[in-house]
This record gives sequence, structure tokens and C-alpha cells, in this order.
Amino acid sequence: MKIYIFLLATLLSGSAIHAQNTFRAVIKDADDREILPGVAVMLDGTRNGTIADADGLVVLHHIPDGRQSFRFSCLGYQEIRQTFLFPLEDDRPVEIFLEVETETLEEIFITSTRSTRTIQSLPTRVEFISGEELEEKGNMRPGDIRMLLNESTGIQTQQTSPLSANASIRIQGLDGRYTQILKDGFPIYSGAAGGLGLLQIPPLDLRQVEIIKGASSTLYGGGAIAGLVNLISKTPDKERELSFHFSGTSAQGLDLSGFYAQRFNKAGLTLFAARNSNAAYDPAGIRFSAIPQFERYTLNPRLFLYFNPRTTLNFGLNTSVEKRLGGDMRYISGEQGSEQCYFEDNGTQRLSSQFSLEHTLNDHAKWTIRNSYHYFHRVTEIPGYTFDGRQDGTFSEINYLHSSDAVEWIAGGNLWTDRFTEKKQTDAPARDYTQTTAGLFVQNTARLSDRLSIESGLRGDYAVNYGFSLLPRISALLSLSPKWTSRIGGGAGYKTPTLFTEESERLHYRHVLPIDPEANRPERSYGANADVNYMTGIGDDVALSVNQLFFYTNLRRPLMLQPLDDGQYRFRNIDGHTDTRGAETNLKISYADFTLFIGYTWTDAVVDADGVRYQNPLTSKHRLNNVLMYEVEDRWKIGLEAYYYSPQKLTDGTNSKSYWICGVMIEKIWKPVSIYANFENFTDTRQTRFGPIYSGAVTQPVFNDIYAPLDGFVAGIGLKIRL
Repeated sequence: MKIYIFLLATLLSGSAIHAQNTFRAVIKDADDREILPGVAVMLDGTRNGTIADADGLVVLHHIPDGRQSFRFSCLGYQEIRQTFLFPLEDDRPVEIFLEVETETLEEIFITSTRSTRTIQSLPTRVEFISGEELEEKGNMRPGDIRMLLNESTGIQTQQTSPLSANASIRIQGLDGRYTQILKDGFPIYSGAAGGLGLLQIPPLDLRQVEIIKGASSTLYGGGAIAGLVNLISKTPDKERELSFHFSGTSAQGLDLSGFYAQRFNKAGLTLFAARNSNAAYDPAGIRFSAIPQFERYTLNPRLFLYFNPRTTLNFGLNTSVEKRLGGDMRYISGEQGSEQCYFEDNGTQRLSSQFSLEHTLNDHAKWTIRNSYHYFHRVTEIPGYTFDGRQDGTFSEINYLHSSDAVEWIAGGNLWTDRFTEKKQTDAPARDYTQTTAGLFVQNTARLSDRLSIESGLRGDYAVNYGFSLLPRISALLSLSPKWTSRIGGGAGYKTPTLFTEESERLHYRHVLPIDPEANRPERSYGANADVNYMTGIGDDVALSVNQLFFYTNLRRPLMLQPLDDGQYRFRNIDGHTDTRGAETNLKISYADFTLFIGYTWTDAVVDADGVRYQNPLTSKHRLNNVLMYEVEDRWKIGLEAYYYSPQKLTDGTNSKSYWICGVMIEKIWKPVSIYANFENFTDTRQTRFGPIYSGAVTQPVFNDIYAPLDGFVAGIGLKIRL
């Protein structure tokens, strides 16, 4: 009897084992039939799932007999379900095709290159920050984009004033004036208008941010020697978007904003409004504000007109007004007898318009006409001196795009005008100027084979008083295998002399002599970069991607501010050059609901001035970015961050301290509402912990270089409502 029971159990066991099947599939894009790595596959009603590897292959074991349904999902593609009868008649992998999701199609296209290609197929290396990541950074700093940019590898925001908190952006070790900041492709933050710019651009109405590192002058002209940052605004859709964001901080900050967008039949509208404010905050108790007292109002309306399927027009305004007061806390609070205290009082008014008209001729050709005007007025007052300057600028462009599957051309011309006028407060020489620059450009993108694409460009600019500049550029995309790709590129750039630099900003433009077109010449550069990308799956649950970038830029006869014997300062093109070279390493590992980002930047920036070599000041040679995210879709977001800065060479020849900055953010999400708490710099890293930030009397301080945070630990809470 026992033998019969054993044989029956063996047969049943064998039958059960035989009933377990293996499912194999290759996932591809439905349009171009290219493989899709990273696609999530789940057997319905179970926890049996996996992720497609770099070859698009998925393998699921232990599939029971009978009809079984599988769910296939990937960011940017429509989720699908397919049912199969097991056991399958054929053991070969099944081909699964995913369609691109219409709502997210625009988010995977890059506008900075003006191309119709997706980011994966562009020869030019572009770093892309999506709306979801922008929203996470907006939780930490909803009033400006400093944190958003500073936490990217290869980018460092340099604080130029300890009292106003003004900062500039440095890409790959080069000073801030060599980076163009664009809004929807318009250069409205250049020249004087760049003053306080990073502090006055809220990220909450942005759809995406695109960063191109290295010479990017073909389409955008001079000034993009280090690279460009293009801030892309949200656009309306047929489904209404209405959201509100409220947040407050332990440093007495308050941020209130709202955004509305909707497309109707022939028209669409977006509207962003914000009020950002902070009380003066002195965590170190040194009598000087680490965060100034400020109040800012922003209003950005934008109108879209859809005349027909081929012709669209949009017109937008960016407006903001701000009062910002930093300095001695007694002066800020209005204490009696504080008239002799040191302070920095900034008042700014900003207005810009953007106009764009696009007309599609056919399936392959399109004309675009664009124009912008920007007005910026800034009054800066310190004891005994007032800077009062106004900038009016225009940008106009017409371009023609012709594209096919293999080749794409874009050609056009643009015109810049820049006028600065100053209300003189002393008998110093006038610093007013008018600058006009005209340029022509052509760019070609060619797919030579499945493995090689080339993008080349040529630009010619003529700047009044500074002559003609010819700017070539070339990039290549090598698709070595489904797991390996590489981009190689290089080009030339130039920058016309400008009064508005980090050095003159630190002096509040006091005693700074005007630019002399006879003595000061454009700065010229050439540079190159190369990267390697690797992406794969490890087992069924882990996705890994690695990017390694190498870069080099040579800047000839850079313009520097030098002191004179009479206490004044003048700009001079030094006899020498600036070399920046380095490497960026980016690692991303995803497992289940966890994602780990690790970024390392090595920057060697050397100045050779009149035969003397030294490290470019205020540039960290080593930086480490670490971010660990836990995210359950539409339920939870938890982020832990840690950033390391190595010692920096200071302008007095000494070295700064190294330091870490750590933060954590927690967000609980419901469908219409989410609440979050943010603990920024919870280790309370402050430069005032390393030593004094000024010397001399408190009424006439001489401030040291600012290389580390001054505000220390700041906690914040916020509420977001989506209707």
C-alpha cells in the first residue's frame, strides 16, 4: 500500500513540476522596432515579475498551465496586457511591441538642439532633468533653481555675496559668465539681467531642464563657452492642470505659488504666479544675515494660438519685482542707532517677453520666427555707494528646419541688441554701452548607419566693435551595441567683454572702470568632451547604468579684473590662458522601489596669467553626489542626499576646508494632495563653523570668499494641491 501511495505522490509531484512553464519575450519599440531595455513585466495576480535586460529580453519562470495574463510597462510607453495559453507551442521568445505614450512624447524630446530627434538618438550630449525630478527639487527650494543646478555633476553654484546670497553657475570649473541661461531658448538672463538671476527663477512652472556642457555656440552664439542651461516651460494640454504649492521653513521662509494650464479649441493658456519671502536669518549669531530679508512677486502668463494644424503662435511674459535687504541684523530690524551699520539693499524689476510663430510647410519642413525683449532694473545700495543700472535687450531669430529619417538640416540667422544705462552717483567714468551682434548658422544631423550619427554646425557672428567670429562644432554618436554607446564632440566659442562678472559683483561694481572696446578683446576658446554609456540588467530585479565623461576647455586671453594704484579696478585680457580638464562619473542603480545615484566630478582648472600658474579660485577639485530615493508610485517619496566638496583654493592663496552637506526629504502622496517635510543640511554645515567670514570692523567689514553654506540646517514643510 505504501508503494502505491509513494508512486501516486511521485506522479502528482511530477505533474505539478511539469505544469510550471517558462515565459520568454523580447520587448521592442512599435515604431522603429528597436529593443527596449528596462521594461517591467508582471504576471497578473502574482508577485512574479522581472525587468527587461539591455537586450530587451525577459525571462519568467514558474508559469502555471492555462491562460495567463502579463502586464508590460515602461516610462514613456503605453502599458499593455497580453494573454498566452500555457504550455506554449513554441519555446522561442515572443516579440512584444510597446507604443509611445502620447502625453509623455514631448518630454523625451530635447528642444535646445532644435532637432526632431529623441535624446537617445542625438549626437550632442544633453543632460535632461524631467518634471518629476524638478518637482522633488522644488520641495527643497521652491523659490529658485540654485539647488536644482548645484546638485548636478560638473556644476557648482558659487555664492558671490554673503549678504544678498547672490550666486552664479560654474560648469566644469569655468566662471559663471561663460554659461548661458535660457528660458524656452531665449537669452533673457544675460549681461546685467543675470544679476540675482539664479535667486529669481522659480522651478515650479518648468516642464524640463536641458543642460549642454562644453561649447554650444552654433545655435545660440557667444557666451556658451562652458555650456548652456535651457529652462523649458510647461505647455497647455486638453486636460486642465491646476495646482498650488505652499511651504514654510524654520528659517522663516514662506513660498506660495499657483499654476494653471489648459488648451481649448483654438487657444491655450498657462499662468504661473508666486510670492516668495524670507525674514533675515542669522544662525551663527554674528550679527550678519546668512539669509537676507526679501519679498518677491512673480507673474508669468503665456498665450497659445493654434490657427490650424500647421501654424501655431505663442506669446509669454515673465515678470518679477523684489526687495532684498541683507547685512547687520540691527539695521534690518530698524533698531534705533543702527544708521552706521553695514548693509546691502537690492531692489530689482524684471520684465521679458517671448514671441514664437511656427509654420509647418509639409511633413519634412518648418519655419520658425522668434523674438524676445527683456528689461532689467537693479538698484544696489551699500553704505556710501549706490549702483543704479538698467538693461534693455532684444533677441530676434528666423530659422528653417528640414528633416528626414536619415538627414536633418537647420539654418537661420539672429540679431541681439543689448543696451545698458547707469544713473551715475559719482564722477567716475560712465559705464553705459550699446552692443549689437548679428549671426548666421547652419547645423546638420546625419544618421550614417545604425551605429554612427554625426551632428556638425557652423556659425558666423559679427559683433560691433569686436569684429567677426567663426564657430565650428561637431559631435558623433557611436552605438557600439545595445548596452554600449559613446558621444564625442568639440567646438569653438567666444565671449565679448562684459562688465558683469563674479569679480565685479563682489565689489558691487564700485570703482570698476568701464569696458574699453579699444583695449578689451573677445575671449576665445576651444574644447572637447567624450563619454561612454553602459546600461544593463543584473538578474531579474536590478537595472544598472554608468556614464563616464571626460572634458577639456582652453580659454585664451581671458578677461580679468585687476586693481590699480589709485584704488580703482579695470578689466584686462591677460597674456595667458585658462585650462579646465576633468572627468564626471555617473552611476545609477535601481532595485524594486529604490534608486541610488552616485556622481563624482574631478575638475582641474588652472590659470596661466602672465607666466604665473595657479588654480582657478573657488573650484572644488573633487565633488561627490549621493542620492538614495525610495518611491512608491502615487504613495510615497523618500530621499536621502549627501554631497562632498574638497578643499578649494581661495583668492588670497589659502585653501578652504572640505565639507559634507546632507539632507532628507519625505513626501506622502494622495491623488489630489501631498504633504512633505524637508530637512536640508541636517548636519548644520556652515562656513561660520570653520572661521570668520569677514575681517575688520563690523561697521566696515571686508568679507572673505564664500565657499560653503552660511544658512546651515533648515527644516521645511509643504503642501501641494492638484485639482
